[in-house]
Amino acid sequence: MRGDGRVFRRGNKYWIAYYAPGPDGRSHEQREPGGDTEAEARKLLRHRLREVGAHVLGARKFTGPQQERVRVEELLQNYERDCEIRGLKGLKQIRSHLKHIRAFFGMDRALVVSTARLRDFIAARQQEEAKSATINRELEGLQRAFALAVEAGTLAAAPAFPSLREDNARQGFFERGDFFAVLSKLRELRKTTDVADSLEWFYWTGMRPDEIRSLTWPCFDRETWTLRLHSKDAKTGFGRVIALEGPLRQIIERRIKTRGFGRALIFHRNGKPIGDFRKSWKTACRLAGVTGKTPYDLRRTAVRNMVRAGVPEAVAMRISGHRTRAVFDRYNIVSEKDLREAMVKTAAYIESLPDTTAGVPIAQGQK
Repeated sequence: MRGDGRVFRRGNKYWIAYYAPGPDGRSHEQREPGGDTEAEARKLLRHRLREVGAHVLGARKFTGPQQERVRVEELLQNYERDCEIRGLKGLKQIRSHLKHIRAFFGMDRALVVSTARLRDFIAARQQEEAKSATINRELEGLQRAFALAVEAGTLAAAPAFPSLREDNARQGFFERGDFFAVLSKLRELRKTTDVADSLEWFYWTGMRPDEIRSLTWPCFDRETWTLRLHSKDAKTGFGRVIALEGPLRQIIERRIKTRGFGRALIFHRNGKPIGDFRKSWKTACRLAGVTGKTPYDLRRTAVRNMVRAGVPEAVAMRISGHRTRAVFDRYNIVSEKDLREAMVKTAAYIESLPDTTAGVPIAQGQK
């Protein structure tokens, strides 16, 4: 009967045909191999018709044979291709996060990736002592891969992705004395003067390390003493201009002296990009008696210092390159000294208030 589908033979194989919803929402005839025998084909046909019925009733979206063949690896490859087309700056980091996704899900079919399966991945990564933020970033890549597949009609739906609460945000920042003590030791060490200049620039501007490494002399305007970070080198895709005043001008004047023929980078080591300097950093911190600090603490420090100095938040965000207020608030960390000053100011204000009352006191025993 109409709507019951049909079984037919093609060569030595049995095939089935039925009408099912396509990516455009309209019904189209679907054909697929049913098996070696007519009984196998009819069994598969009944299964497909039940899936179509569930879709019509709104119980579950129809997947069909094409979606059943899609593997997670295909989704990840399409996601990486989309990142390349869009020119995302963090492509290297994205691929790093996807390594664990690939190791866990391997060649799994996309339709078997359920919320329970995603929680299994979270549990496995927690056993490996991965931080909650790291796990969330890894799952975000897989979630985006599924979303692209749904948009393209490759999949009918995506699973619900769980998310972990992130309480591991670093809250370190440098006090002025500690930073310049470390900076002084770096300048004393062999072959770390260039590193010291880049870190001092980091301290004053809060620019991202990759953005600092991308600064070139064509970005420098000597007539106006400004430095322009082009949009192609900015993580957010929005360029910005830095006015070279005070210590920033002094840093650029030092870098001009190190500029050689054919050297485009402002911050470099013998003309080459500044690479890993963790060993030198640890040595300088040890010699300065400073512990528990990382170079990225300078980004938070720069934001905090600008806000404390009274720089308008919009201007501070423009210099550091923050695009969202939420991230800016995360870096503008309040120190214990700030809290003490707040209590002192509050106490002083309350002491300045009049201590008289407008009420009429009642003698003891009166009603």
